[in-house]
Amino acid sequence: MEFTNEIIGLLMIGAMLFAIFVGFPISFTLVFLGVVFGAWGFGIKLTVTLMQFQFYGSQMEQTLAAVPLFVFMGFMMEKAGLMERLFAAIQMMLARMRGSLYLAVLFVSVIFGAATGIVGASVTILGIMAATTMNRSGYDVRLAAGTITAGGTLGILIPPSIMLVVMGPVLEIPVTDLFAAAIMPGILMAGLYVIYTLGRCWINPALGPPLPEDMIPEDRSLIWKELFAGLVPPTILIAFALGSILSGWATPTEGAGMGAFGSVLLSMGYRKFTISGLYDALIKTLEISVLILFLVAASNFFGAVFSRLGTPTMITELLLAMDLSASMVVILILAMVFILGWPLEWVPIVLIILPILAPVLIELNVDMLWFAILVAVCLQTAWLSPPVALSAYFLKGVVPSWDLKDIYLGMMQFMVIQIIGLSLVFIFPAIATWLPRWIYGG
Repeated sequence: MEFTNEIIGLLMIGAMLFAIFVGFPISFTLVFLGVVFGAWGFGIKLTVTLMQFQFYGSQMEQTLAAVPLFVFMGFMMEKAGLMERLFAAIQMMLARMRGSLYLAVLFVSVIFGAATGIVGASVTILGIMAATTMNRSGYDVRLAAGTITAGGTLGILIPPSIMLVVMGPVLEIPVTDLFAAAIMPGILMAGLYVIYTLGRCWINPALGPPLPEDMIPEDRSLIWKELFAGLVPPTILIAFALGSILSGWATPTEGAGMGAFGSVLLSMGYRKFTISGLYDALIKTLEISVLILFLVAASNFFGAVFSRLGTPTMITELLLAMDLSASMVVILILAMVFILGWPLEWVPIVLIILPILAPVLIELNVDMLWFAILVAVCLQTAWLSPPVALSAYFLKGVVPSWDLKDIYLGMMQFMVIQIIGLSLVFIFPAIATWLPRWIYGG
């Protein structure tokens, strides 16, 4: 039986999804399939040449140099213990208010989300910080688990998000535009979480009672001092790093370098700097950066082979022939991204699936900046969708006393809120596009 190159491309995608679902390492799977199907479609010589160009070209992408710097900044901020101080101060300040710990968790997650875009780290640290106090104060386990996991996923969306740094070159959108576009949706999602948690506590005070009297310090000046120490330095650092990027004073890589250097100075200022801590942060940064950057190179090669086979053009023509509206095509793509987000991390979805579908959207004149933010919110939602939601396992790992079923039920409440937020960004594109157009014009 004779296979056309387009059909070979479809078989290639099927083999990729099967291999990833079975559990093969994603990067090596992509390289292996690229070589095998490329050799089948247009010969081994062209395939190897394509691999050389794609690997070299992707690693020379200057914007991606920001990835290890932002990761390092996040780990050093974590080492400095800033989040613990900030959480403790807000918790004491709002001690007599219903649901104060939910508010403290969400406030800290916004700050920490801006410091590091690593969901696993955010959920783990929030779980360690908040779960014990929430248990002791008689907080509802489901709502507490949902707040921690949902707050932890904000790091995917709130700039400087690593996912947005990677997504920019893939969709050919300036990373500065993506950062500006993600700010309002990030604030919107955090606001919806706050309204939901405090609204539930107002209706049923048992879900988030005030803290016990023995946990409330009498010295208010001590609370203000802790709040200042925990909030002001990291906020200034993030504002400088992000502000310099958004204002055009620095490229994303230069801004990330400033943030990384500032995080080292902060850890010194808080007397938390140690050589062993620095070494640990560097090793973790190396592990995550190599994982992401090798995956970028592998998926670039895979995508190049796939494009050379002509399958994306066939898919584009097929979707256009269906005569669907642009909105309907976007909804179908978001539904697919959401479903793929259950078993897959954001990296293969952003690097493999989006480039395949981007030509259809460009043909339909869809605003790619708006679409990119929709995908980011959609992938954030996927982190909260059982049964594969990784956030649940991160939280269960640090709070073993919480039942996985309760964590799932808590997350599902926030998944509904996520879908409401996603719908708002879909219906009102200006939520995502207003700020970048105001800053950069156009």
